[in-house]
Amino acid sequence: MKPATSQRLSSLLVANRGEIAIRVMRAASELGLRTVAIYSQEDRFSLHRTKADEAYLVGAGRAPVEAYLDIAGILAVARDARVDAIHPGYGFLSENPEFARATCEAGLTFIGPEAETMRLLGNKIAARELARAAGVAVMPATPALPADLAECRALARGLGYPVMLKASWGGGGRGTRVVTDDAQLGELLPVSRREALAAFGNDEVYLEKLIERARHVEVQILGDHHGTLVHLFERDCTVQRRHQKVVERAPAVFLTGAQRETPTVAASISSR
Repeated sequence: MKPATSQRLSSLLVANRGEIAIRVMRAASELGLRTVAIYSQEDRFSLHRTKADEAYLVGAGRAPVEAYLDIAGILAVARDARVDAIHPGYGFLSENPEFARATCEAGLTFIGPEAETMRLLGNKIAARELARAAGVAVMPATPALPADLAECRALARGLGYPVMLKASWGGGGRGTRVVTDDAQLGELLPVSRREALAAFGNDEVYLEKLIERARHVEVQILGDHHGTLVHLFERDCTVQRRHQKVVERAPAVFLTGAQRETPTVAASISSR
């Protein structure tokens, strides 16, 4: 994200918790930045709170996950702590375009993509359409699922079971379920919606055709607002548990030259 000011950053709020926050704060400390942590009431004894120079309660009275989705509360802490920038880590608000926009409007630097980039890539449905427009092959999928279960089942049968039920926003496997028939769709759809809403503040979900025994390969690209782009090679993330990555290997040594030249977008496109 383009800095809100041309001055050098001196302080950073990490809008996350646990190991994620600790890693960001360690890197910030190595750069000589003052670090500020936030924590929910349930996380008041969490290790990440003690690793920051300062720590503040956020989302008082809210559930543990909701506290870290409290945009107004986080920005209030940032204002009180007089920080220059906010780093969202990953998960929670890291791919929320409204958080990025609100951070910049508050005069702070958001360490992450532009809000518009998030709108295009943070939403998997929009990202698929962008890929399709660019001539990239994508897996068959539905639009955002409607409220009516009968319509959802018709869309699933149109793709052909098995399908993957996925949250449109966010990552980390939240809201993701394998569905093999109409009955299972009726059972898992409300569960997936609730999980997506709790994790990302949005219960929008969709269906994507499932390829069994496939490899999960990502392409990593890092860029900054100066126009510098660095390709970090492919990353094989096939080894997963509950749709969350356990082992990541880069470069993806199992890819052939032909596979590198003809990618298919089947999983999520991350804005991180």
